[in-house]
Amino acid sequence: HPDSVPINLLVQVEGTPLHGVPDFAPLELVRTVAAARLMMPGSVVRLSAGRASMSEELHALCFHAGASSIFLGERLLTTDNSSDEQDRQILEQLDSKLVSAPKPA
Repeated sequence: HPDSVPINLLVQVEGTPLHGVPDFAPLELVRTVAAARLMMPGSVVRLSAGRASMSEELHALCFHAGASSIFLGERLLTTDNSSDEQDRQILEQLDSKLVSAPKPA
């Protein structure tokens, strides 16, 4: 299994091939997380791009479905991300805490 599996929610960016497609149903993301957890039980399943548009409830459902990590920082490579304060609030509500990722060997 891979060490880390990033799960992205589509962020529609003008000029890209998927711009303008219908939004995915939120439960499709939850199902994707659950499938990743079942197929790769030894991997860290990370919520990545698209989190800025996710509700606190959707974050919670994804963690309950098997997500075990989030990418932090207000900017990913090409899209905005949740703010540090939003992430702290969500993690606090989930009774979770930040743990630094181990450094690669």
